[in-house]
Amino acid sequence: MIENTHERQFELLVKQMTWEADGVLSVSLVHPDGKSLPEWQPGAHIDLTLKGSLVRQYSLCGDPTDESLYRVAVLREQAALGGSEYVHEALRPGHRIHVAGPRNNFALIAAERYVFIAGGIGITPILGMIRLAESAGADWVLWYGGRRRQSMAFLDELESYGDRVNVVPEDQYGRLDLAAILDAPQDGTLIYCCGPEPLLAAVEERTASWPEGSLQVERFKARAVEAPAEGEQGFTVECHRSGRSVDVAAGCSIVDALASAGVRVPTSCRDGICGTCETKVVEGVPDHRDSVLSASEKAKGTCMMVCVSRSRTPRLVLDL
Repeated sequence: MIENTHERQFELLVKQMTWEADGVLSVSLVHPDGKSLPEWQPGAHIDLTLKGSLVRQYSLCGDPTDESLYRVAVLREQAALGGSEYVHEALRPGHRIHVAGPRNNFALIAAERYVFIAGGIGITPILGMIRLAESAGADWVLWYGGRRRQSMAFLDELESYGDRVNVVPEDQYGRLDLAAILDAPQDGTLIYCCGPEPLLAAVEERTASWPEGSLQVERFKARAVEAPAEGEQGFTVECHRSGRSVDVAAGCSIVDALASAGVRVPTSCRDGICGTCETKVVEGVPDHRDSVLSASEKAKGTCMMVCVSRSRTPRLVLDL
């Protein structure tokens, strides 16, 4: 499902940092030697190692046709675990930063019409999608909500698209009217939504009657998953390629159990939202607890995110 690009790791130079809105800084990154950067498509993100071993994922929001530069935008979050604080307080032009990716689990699928819904900093992956939809001649509309106009990033860039863009600051107009935006299922229409969890949950509820696959979402934080009523159970993971067998105890993640046995699986977020640890399933039934795979992908059971997901069967064979 996800292009496996976690092996792409390199050091980039911070070229420029720009205030895009109150509390939102964009960071432009270039190769120190002026080389072209790996190509990317709208919806992709990169991993930034900000200090020590602290890794955070940020959506690319620049121009995909510009191979010389990556741009991300970072919201200053007071309750965050240090990533946004580091960017706003310590990172500066001229610094070098370790990057991995790009990786895309929010790719734009070809469609006749798009409804883009963004909340706050959720506008970042949508920017490139709008460029692509516009260049493809697709019909599209953007509904962009935020607390205040001053806190909503990239409004200047969006002005050029005219009345296809609907900017809805909550302090002026209230919250996005999802009932009106998503009033009835529309054939040939895909909905792309990114933003805080309450917005995503509300959009998911409103689109329950739409055809399967109509809604595509990206989460910045993992969706809460209820633990099974019978409690956690241990199981065995067999590594198909190496032949190694590893017991995964209750309360221990697959990726940690594998690491203890000397089997390394690349990880980043460890919350089931970035897709770095996606692993193919050879046998067994995964207990999916990630926020990356769609319902149909989970039902197929051919891959899983081993940082958070577990097994519904006593034995799980992975392509490792």
